[in-house]
Amino acid sequence: MIKNFFRKVKLAFTDPVIRFRIFFIVAAFAAFRFLAAIPISGVDKVRLEQFFTNNQFFGLLNIFSGGGFSNLSIVMLGVGPYITASIIMQLATVIFPQVKAMYSEEGEAGRTKFIAISRTLTIPIAILQAVAFLSLLESQGIISTLTPFAFAVNVFLVAAGSMFLMWIGELITEFGIGNGVSLIIFAGIVAGVPAGLSQILFTASAANIPAYIGFFILSLVAIYSVVTVSEAERSIPIAYARQVRGAATNQGAATYLPIRLLQAGVMPIIFALSLILLPQVALTGLAAVGVGGMEGALAAYTAFTANTWAHGAVYFVLVVMFTFFYTSITFEPKRVSDNLQKTGAFVPGVRPGRETETYIGNVVARVTFPGALFLGLIAVVPFVIQGLTGITAILVGGTALLIAVTVLLDLIRKIDAQVSLREY
Repeated sequence: MIKNFFRKVKLAFTDPVIRFRIFFIVAAFAAFRFLAAIPISGVDKVRLEQFFTNNQFFGLLNIFSGGGFSNLSIVMLGVGPYITASIIMQLATVIFPQVKAMYSEEGEAGRTKFIAISRTLTIPIAILQAVAFLSLLESQGIISTLTPFAFAVNVFLVAAGSMFLMWIGELITEFGIGNGVSLIIFAGIVAGVPAGLSQILFTASAANIPAYIGFFILSLVAIYSVVTVSEAERSIPIAYARQVRGAATNQGAATYLPIRLLQAGVMPIIFALSLILLPQVALTGLAAVGVGGMEGALAAYTAFTANTWAHGAVYFVLVVMFTFFYTSITFEPKRVSDNLQKTGAFVPGVRPGRETETYIGNVVARVTFPGALFLGLIAVVPFVIQGLTGITAILVGGTALLIAVTVLLDLIRKIDAQVSLREY
């Protein structure tokens, strides 16, 4: 196995196409990290550090910014606005039949239009989030009081930085390997690992050392579990009808249709976190600009997020719901059934057409259910530990760990697919 691994690594870096895709990802990461180190004007670094120490919510938000929010860089919003726009468009496929038809029935042209609308929707979301966060930070004294022109310049820089990251993510998806948005989040998480480890090593008290050791062991167990479940799949047998062409008869072949246990990958976690963060972002922005009644609503929602058990329960439900939701969008039994029927393939013992569609849909639902429960449980384990020990850093670290492991597995799987394609 080790010999086969090194052989594939060698092939990945000797094949010009795969090598270009890998180095393109590395170059995109370098550009992203360079931008994440450029702060906006007027930042008080001492107050910023104190603010992040006492605010768990912005620690979660920092995951989506890829570490850019911790120093208020020009890419402080990260890919959060684009993810929010994508969620709105995905929900629109359920509410509006025209959007669903554009996404699933109009082929590649419809999907291209769907993505273009998501990109356009990102612009106003990025501007609104920039205004909300900059107003909040200015009211907290983290950013010095700016003139209207200077404030508008900061808003423009932050919104443009988010759009630029979205563009880099799209380029990674097209010219690199894997999902560009997920890889940008992964790059930010990995970039923050050294600082996080040093903070734990130098600030941890003797009383908390057993908790950190236990969390480390639990992290290893979680990584092993995520790897095992991500590779698990349910195989549906597929047979092809015998074909007669003139005097020749082609015996029908047999294969299988793999249904992965975690069909949706890391996206349910990202969607669930985005939905939890969205109300606080909106209420924070409205309260910062002086909208009446928002301060009470913000205080109530802040109290909810501070309640580890309630927050964790909602997070678990959202992860499970988005797992089913995203799976239903990305894997359509009707389309699979139609493709099988067009190619003369069928599931043994199941009639082609509607019965095959129903059968595949039931299998996907049964397989997705334990996968969704597993993903939800892994996501809320850090909440349980944080509720028992009171260590808030574990909450952020656990979420980041889950995203990083899932994205890395998906990247390795796609690189392996590229290498196998060249081998054959």
